[in-house]
Amino acid sequence: MYAIIETGGKQYRVENGDFIYIEKLDAEVDSEVTFDKVVAVSDKSLKVGKPYVKDAFVKGTVVKNGKGKKVTVFTYKPKKGSSRKMGHRQPYTKVQITEIG
Repeated sequence: MYAIIETGGKQYRVENGDFIYIEKLDAEVDSEVTFDKVVAVSDKSLKVGKPYVKDAFVKGTVVKNGKGKKVTVFTYKPKKGSSRKMGHRQPYTKVQITEIG
């Protein structure tokens, strides 16, 4: 059994016991989160929503809040001697899927 959920503007295919890295949620570690925006659910047959499946949900437990690897951004203007180097670390939330319903 699997489901396709939407969170943080992205879609994820999840099964029971999966660990997923999603956009940062305002949730504490070891708290339970519920995803209501379920695009599709597959048990023995596939149910696809328009846009979401009615009365479907996915529950998960927050394992960790953290930051991803650093991405280096370098901008410059040719022939002007102007350059700037910046870095960015995207925050994420690691969630373990516990129930699909």
